[in-house]
Amino acid sequence: MEAIISEVAPRDGLQSIGPFVATETKIELVRKLHAAGLRRMEIGSFVSPRAIPQMADTGAVLKAALALPGLESTVLAPNRRGFEMARDAGAHRVGVFMSVTESHNKANVNRTREESFADLSGIVRDAVASGMKVRFNLSCAFHCPFEGVVPEHDALDWVERVVALDPTIEIAICDTTGNAAPDQVGRVFGHAIRSWPGADGKPRMAFHGHDTYGLGVANCAAAWEVGCRVIDSAAGGLGGCPFAPGATGNVATEDVAWLMRRMGVGTGIDWKALLEAADFAAAIPGALPGGRMRAVPAARAA
Repeated sequence: MEAIISEVAPRDGLQSIGPFVATETKIELVRKLHAAGLRRMEIGSFVSPRAIPQMADTGAVLKAALALPGLESTVLAPNRRGFEMARDAGAHRVGVFMSVTESHNKANVNRTREESFADLSGIVRDAVASGMKVRFNLSCAFHCPFEGVVPEHDALDWVERVVALDPTIEIAICDTTGNAAPDQVGRVFGHAIRSWPGADGKPRMAFHGHDTYGLGVANCAAAWEVGCRVIDSAAGGLGGCPFAPGATGNVATEDVAWLMRRMGVGTGIDWKALLEAADFAAAIPGALPGGRMRAVPAARAA
């Protein structure tokens, strides 16, 4: 089975940049990533521009993305209004999110976990009824910037509650701070995949990781080894959560692609075109790039 790499640079990679990135630049990034063979992408988020000014042009970027053949476009939605905007704009998948820990959920969306879950449950129901695909993101599933290491049973309890909402939705178990350890990732994903397999053999669990402590690629490998087949990453290693102090960029797409290549796992990615897209992402003014492969001459020449 091939690895499904879900590219998040256009949203998670750019949202923390202070200076506004031109809409044309965002669209060009999406096009370059598509040209490299990426077929799942988080385009942006329909959120208040006062909260995240960088995402104010998501509608325009999504319109351009929808014109690219074979690309599944995801838009993040923090609330019902965001979901309705994503649905009406034609997004293929809506991403909703809440945190496993109370402290991060309040810092991120100013709600308790129960308040978030009640609201998101209704959004999931309506999204599925409208024919949209759904990604339910559980942030801080391994470590919280306010509460420390998250007990594994806490994360799995929330996974179980999300599983009960609908058999078709995808669930992302997220290492928001990049502080997870590979053995922790392996245990949580192993339990989740054994306990709640996807319908018709399709992947159900996804891993979203950051590379703050240099363990991002190792954590991706740990998730893969126990059966996770959907992995989020950002070209150039861009990103960072504005509500997770100290968290740095996402795991770099080029690093994940190289990992899969070395393990003999297909991704459908054109390596040279991916490096071009990653270089473009890393050069965006205000970006804080990461990752390793772009700096390895032998890898660039491979």
